[in-house]
Amino acid sequence: MHCTANQHRNPSRIRTVMARSIRGWTVAALFGMAVLGPASADPGVNSDYWVTTWGSSPSFVIVAGYVSPLQANNQTIRQIGRVSHGGNRVRVRLENTFGTSAVMIGAAHVAIHDSGSGIIVGTDRVLTFGGSASIAIAPEAAAVSDPVDLDVPALTELAVSIYLPQQTTLTTTHTFGVQTAYFSAAGDFSSAQSIPPAATTPTSTSRFFLSSIEVSTHDLTSAIVTLGDSITEGVASTVNANHRWPDRLADRLAVSTLGQVRSVVNEGIGGNRVLHSEPPGNDPIGEGIDALGRFDRDVLAQTGVGFVILLEGINDIGYSAETALGDEAVTADQLIQAYRQLIARAHLKRIKIIGATLTPFKGSFYYSADGEDKREALNTFIRSGGEFDGVIDFDLAVRDPSNPTQYLPSYQSGDWLHPNDAGYQAMANAINLRLFDAPYRDSNERD
Repeated sequence: MHCTANQHRNPSRIRTVMARSIRGWTVAALFGMAVLGPASADPGVNSDYWVTTWGSSPSFVIVAGYVSPLQANNQTIRQIGRVSHGGNRVRVRLENTFGTSAVMIGAAHVAIHDSGSGIIVGTDRVLTFGGSASIAIAPEAAAVSDPVDLDVPALTELAVSIYLPQQTTLTTTHTFGVQTAYFSAAGDFSSAQSIPPAATTPTSTSRFFLSSIEVSTHDLTSAIVTLGDSITEGVASTVNANHRWPDRLADRLAVSTLGQVRSVVNEGIGGNRVLHSEPPGNDPIGEGIDALGRFDRDVLAQTGVGFVILLEGINDIGYSAETALGDEAVTADQLIQAYRQLIARAHLKRIKIIGATLTPFKGSFYYSADGEDKREALNTFIRSGGEFDGVIDFDLAVRDPSNPTQYLPSYQSGDWLHPNDAGYQAMANAINLRLFDAPYRDSNERD
């Protein structure tokens, strides 16, 4: 969760961009919900029943370890995302959320991923935007591609390739993608079977501009959005292995005979907090808009969303012990109030919101006894408050029975904050799939 960057940022500029962007996301979310309709729409009315099947939340903090924002010029970036639910048509969403100038997309393609930077021959499809093969994405705006026909089974990895013909600053990123993105040598290689690597920065494990993949399906599918921090994002899981807990949940749903078909959309951001966005000073501790601020964009605006799993708050608690935060320290009551706001906003859009208990953090760099008291208070509210539409007890799933304030040693990655692959699997195994039997249908329904 802790990241550093050698880039001095302008806090007033970030606040301005954040304020304008949040207003735009709210309008976009409300408009999107009106156009797309509820998640329970009858697919028989329209064969183009769309649902988000993969996601990566845009964020504004520069990739950890780079002296300045990454640049691309006359290069192709190929990024890999594993869809959760399959379909027979595909479209993608690109975002220039935190850009200060237009981003020119010279070409874009989607194909089924093979290995490395390779794609399976015969699956490559040209992506167009309003019929054009190129598009300039304005600052703080997004571009949704036209649909393309492509049979994509569940749990298939797709390769999305974007060609950037101009000098481009990669300001809209997702730092901890835990998946390799491939940078090409000079030229448009968006349709190439494999990407010839760049001489510098040939690969990255971050994501750039790509925010979601949607599929068209005949199933009555609802998306499950997982809203959280780096534990949801999958930090410390094996790179390129799809071992994050949302991936493992998708694995279970793909073979389950229980309930309706569901997709899983990962909207975790490393270091993210519920109540505050701006990291202190020039040593960023987190990234992205706070959960309250990004809820419209990352949850409500997702196509076909029916459920959200909330696992967030441990960073608010941990960083409250750091003196550099000043007035950004929070209490358990303040976080509970924020949870209630997210519950209310989900219910206004007829979305079920499921609370997940916060995992142990004793032994981590920001553990404190006061923080542990806050975590336990929050977990008590989540388990017994009766305000969420369901509960997932991740704390119980990964804690050490003999020392419940810390992880079971075999489930932690070494920092006593993030799970390892086995820990992420245990989290996914703790989820009762019956929680997703039916979407929210009535304002009085609370099951």
